[in-house]
Amino acid sequence: AFNLVALMVMNGLAVRRDSVVPQALAEQFDAMLNERRYQDAYELAKADESFLGKVLAAGMARLSAGYDAAVEAMQETGEEENMKLEHRLGYVALCAQIGPMIGLLGTVDGMVKAFDVIAKSNTTPRPNQLAQGIGTALVTTIVGLWVAIPSIIYHHIVRNRQIKLVREVGIVSENLMKRFANVQTAAKPQQH
Repeated sequence: AFNLVALMVMNGLAVRRDSVVPQALAEQFDAMLNERRYQDAYELAKADESFLGKVLAAGMARLSAGYDAAVEAMQETGEEENMKLEHRLGYVALCAQIGPMIGLLGTVDGMVKAFDVIAKSNTTPRPNQLAQGIGTALVTTIVGLWVAIPSIIYHHIVRNRQIKLVREVGIVSENLMKRFANVQTAAKPQQH
């Protein structure tokens, strides 16, 4: 449960708008491109640790190979960064899946204890003799559900937010870089 809370905080911080698609970076990058300060724009993007910054830096780094190469680099970087976000969020999904399994394991363990009392008793056992095993079964079941239910809800909310922000990175980066659509690969000199 404590690890789950830490994972939730980490994922919550990772999918903040400022961590994925900061508006200030997009505005500064656009202003530098408008002023034809391409190297400064590249340095700005490269220094930024956000998802958008990494995508823009990848595109600018490959622009000399042509616009298509820049777009390809941006897509590859976007996929890589998205994979990192999904990987981290996957641990929350894992907790959601494991929680009920731990609860079920405890339920079976508790029921085995209760039936063990019945099996070892020559007479009908009193309820208080069975209570420990049944109590174990019920407590572990509820703990498993306490872990699983919030995990499932959190995972879906954060996953949807992540998808939205990743799509926004694609749109913003494409809009910022489309001014280079006419950039072609430098022609190689012909050898005789």
